[in-house]
This record gives sequence, C-alpha cells and structure tokens, in this order.
Amino acid sequence: MTTKTETIQLTTAQAIIRWLANQFIEIDGQEHRLCGGGFGIFGHGNVTCLGEALNAVHQELPLYRGQNEQSMGFAAAGYAKTWLRQRFMFCTASAGPGTANLVTSAALAHANRLPMLLLCGDTFLTRLPDPVLQQLENYNDPTFGVNDAFKPVTRYWDRITHPAQIIQSLPAAIATMLDPADCGPAFLGLPQDVQGWTYDYPTVFFEKKVHRIRRQAPDVAEIADAVACLSQAKRPMIIAGGGVQYSGAVTELTQFAETHQIPVVETIAGRANLLSTHALNIGPIGVTGSDSANAIAEKADVILAVGTRLQDFTTGSWTAFAQDAQFISVNAARHDAGKHMSLPVVGDAKLGLTALSAALDYMAPADWVSLAQDERKSWDAYVADNTSIGNRPNSYAQAIGVVNDLVDPRDRVVAAAGGLPAEVTANWRTLDIGTVDVEFGFSCMGYEIAGAWGARIAQAQREPERDTITFCGDGSYMLMNSDIYSSVLSGKKLIVMVLDNGGFAVINKLQNNTGNESFNNLYADCPTIAEPFAVDFVAHASAMGATAEKVANPTELGEAFKRAQASDKTYVIVMDVDPYEGWTTEGHTWWEVGTPHVTEDENVRAAHLDWESSREKQRRGV
Repeated sequence: MTTKTETIQLTTAQAIIRWLANQFIEIDGQEHRLCGGGFGIFGHGNVTCLGEALNAVHQELPLYRGQNEQSMGFAAAGYAKTWLRQRFMFCTASAGPGTANLVTSAALAHANRLPMLLLCGDTFLTRLPDPVLQQLENYNDPTFGVNDAFKPVTRYWDRITHPAQIIQSLPAAIATMLDPADCGPAFLGLPQDVQGWTYDYPTVFFEKKVHRIRRQAPDVAEIADAVACLSQAKRPMIIAGGGVQYSGAVTELTQFAETHQIPVVETIAGRANLLSTHALNIGPIGVTGSDSANAIAEKADVILAVGTRLQDFTTGSWTAFAQDAQFISVNAARHDAGKHMSLPVVGDAKLGLTALSAALDYMAPADWVSLAQDERKSWDAYVADNTSIGNRPNSYAQAIGVVNDLVDPRDRVVAAAGGLPAEVTANWRTLDIGTVDVEFGFSCMGYEIAGAWGARIAQAQREPERDTITFCGDGSYMLMNSDIYSSVLSGKKLIVMVLDNGGFAVINKLQNNTGNESFNNLYADCPTIAEPFAVDFVAHASAMGATAEKVANPTELGEAFKRAQASDKTYVIVMDVDPYEGWTTEGHTWWEVGTPHVTEDENVRAAHLDWESSREKQRRGV
C-alpha cells in the first residue's frame, strides 16, 4: 500500500497529465475516465513539456489534433453536452494567439454551464527572456497578460507559478466542473518554464479516484412553500430546461407532470425532455417557440421552472407571462432559483421533483389541461404544413421536416446560430429523449460543425451506430468549417446540412422588421461587393475529404440524406433556401432589441413605435 510519505519526481506537466489519467466517474453502473481526452494545437508554449507528457498517455487520454483553437473549444463543449456534463475534454493551446482564440469557446461553455478544462501556455515566470514571442507587454503590470482575459469567462482560474500548486489546483478545478451549480470551464495558465520544473509529488496524489456528482437535497421549508403555492394554482405550467437532462430527471419530470396533470413546455436547452407525442408536451416556449406554449404561458398563474436560467428567448424578454404569475424555480444554482421573485427550491431537479410530488396532493383542472392540449394540436397542424414540401420556396423548415422523417430516433441533431436554432426548435419533432442540441446559451456561429464533431466523438463511445446531424447556415460554414476535415481525419462521421441563403439572412430579417433597409447582411446588399457570387460548398467540403453533393429541392435532399446515412464518412449536403420567404412565421413572442429612438427614416420610426408598444407586457423583475 502506498504511504503518504512516498514521492515521485515529475515535471509539472507530467504530474498534471498523470493525475488527469487517474480520475474516473461512475455512470449507469460503469466506470469511465472522467476526462475523455483532449483537443490540442501545439506551439512553443505547450509542445515541449505538455506535449511530452501527453504523448506518454496518448492511449488513455487521446489527443485530437485541432485545426482552430476556437473550434477545439466548441468540440469540447459538444462532447460535454452529449455526456450530460458527466465527462469533459481538455483543450491545450500555445501562449499568445493560440490561447486567445479559446476565449470565445470558454464564454460558450460558461454561458451553457458546461465543463471544459483549458491547459494554456503562459509567459516565463522568471521573466528572464522577456519579452518573448507572442507576449503582450503591459507596462504598468507585468503579471497582466492574455490569460487574464479568461477570468470573466471561466468558473475557475489559476496560474501555476510553482509545481506544488497543482496538488490543490487540479482537484479544485475538477470540483468546479462537476458541481451542478457552478459547472463551467476551468482555466490553468501554465508558464513555459514552470511546465518543465520538477517536484517530488506525494505518490498517493496519483492514485485512482472515482468521482460522483453531488445531488443537493432541497430545503424542507422551500418545498413546503412551493407545495402551498402549487396547491392553489388554477392554471399551472411547467417550464422544463436543460438542467432536467443534466440531473437525469426526465423520468421524474414525466411522472410529476402525469401525476398532477400539469402541462409542460420546453426551453431551447430543454428540447427533447419529452417526446413530441407526449400528451402533456405543449411545445417549445418563447421567441423561438410555439403558439401553443406561448398561449398557455400568458394565461398561467403558477409556473414551475425546472432547471432553466430563464434566458430572454425563453421568457420573451419577460413578456411571455402574466404580470401576476407566480414562479417557483427548482434549480441547483441559487443564482437561477430566485429570479423574478420566484419561490426558490434550491437543489437537484431529480430530488426536488420527487420531494414536491410526494408532498403535493393536487391535479390541475381538466379544462386547463384540455385547453393546452388543443393548442398543441393546432401547433402540430401548423408544423405539418410548415415543413411540407412545395408549400413555398425552399426553406429551413422543409429541410428540417425531410430529415426528421428519415432519422433514427437516437440520432443526434445539432444547431447553433443564425436562423436555424429557431427553425429547429419550432419544427423538430422529438423522437427520443436527449437527442437535440441547439446551442443557444451563447448562440455561437461555428459551433455547428465543431460542436457536432465533439458530440460525435462522445456519441461514438456509447452509440457508434447512430448519426450526428448538424444544420449549418452558409454564414456559419464560412466562419468555421475546418472540422469537416477533422471529422474525416479522425473517422468521426458527420452529416452536415449546409443551407445557403446568401449571407446572414436572419439578421437581414431582423433589420427589415425594425424598419431598416437591407444592408451588409446578404451578399446582394453589401455596397462593397461589386459582383456577388455563391461559394461552391460542394467543392470546398470535398477538398477536405468529405463526400458532398448539392440538391435542388427538399425531395432531392431526402434522397441525398439516405445516401449520407449509408456512407461511412462525413457527408455534406448543400441546398439553397429562400432568404425572404423561408421562415417560420408563427410561434414567436416579443423580444427586446434596441431600436433608434430618434431617426429621420419614417419606416424605422414606425417600427420603433410598433416594437415599443409591446413593452407594457414586460415584467419588471417581479
């Protein structure tokens, strides 16, 4: 048996990686390495020491070579989301611009409450060679550099200035990433000299450890307050967020709703909490929601919000609900549980719903449930028509409907930025639990392909026979597409749907809806472009090793999708969609955007007055 006095001499980098390789977690009765490996691009700031350490354990912690540091972070986020935050990947980048490229990825993980470990190079602690290549010099504070930019976008931040620090810092970083309330990215800045310095580490530090994610039981008094409120409800509603899935509380949510006959609506992150055919699933709520969910939201008197941070797209900038509606928020994070004077139930969703149900002797009025279900039937009819082929020019909704009809129920669907998150949220019919990833916490362009690559790496570890399908607009494709190449190189097949509407069409729509003329969004409306032309996405994707084809219409898309399903490598399908007539026009709530209060343009002035006319519905924090 190892004693606490035994030591082993290792470099800082070697110790970090050895410790990571010995962290495990139990999931559904099976042990897995907590860290699934990592994504890395080497430079002078991480190749010599951290690279040496990683090479020694490349079987235990596989390192995927990235093409872009930002997309590596997106892939790590997609991986963590697919594993429901129970496993994570690390990202390593060199000092300077490589590390700076990860700031956006860290922000995405922070906004979405996703675990990600960032192991980033830093300037020399001794400062003897200063200024070094790619170093930013701050004249009045030599300790202040690029890595400090991560402080507001990470949940845990440390700069390792001595090898012994990691004995405290690594467990603290892991504890943060596994905490249901504080979950998010952890950052370790690794000065280039410190990475190679040695220390006599206690051998017991590297012994195998099996982690468990904490389940915080709710306070008895908070449960009692919530039960008293729900018992008096005449028109109750449940908002089910992404936290339901992270808690593993889908069964408890379903049983709670069925036992008490309370209608359920889903947030964007909470899509696929219930099957689309469930009798109490009234649809997605909010700006990118459904008429059915929004219709009952404005009438509900008591709203049980479970595992949601109540983002503005969920709440319609807080216009989606009655002014006097009472919220009850079940959330592991105290910060989220008290929003808008909610009755807070701080704790795990699974335990919270179980405790609430056991103490609640109540069923919602039958006429309220019937009204909600009638609204859902009307919405289903709208979606069926909206996604039908030939009802208008090529549209996002038609493409979504075609794919929805052909996928396996366990296939995973990914979307992120532009118009597609709204279209997927509104039109996708959930076929199985936990199969939809619409990244709208940060709505980050570029996540579509990179996040899907990370999701596919995770999916291949549990359901290798299934597909990961990503819906990507032409704008997002142009921003970040190199992980098509990554997916082919790594043998992690994706099906990429590239829907080309000639630019940033959804922002053009917002521009027009606020009275502004089209300007600088569609290529056709850019004064600096003399002769707009389309990108040959098929040739581009083919050049990265994917199979690719372009189709003319949704019928051809369906046939191409079948070929993609049969393929053993990444398959890209391109279809043009109409930038003006291709939108889902129903299901939206008001959304607050800043419009000009003074303008000489009458159209802009009229749109401003019209937009502001809905502000009277906005709840003011209570």
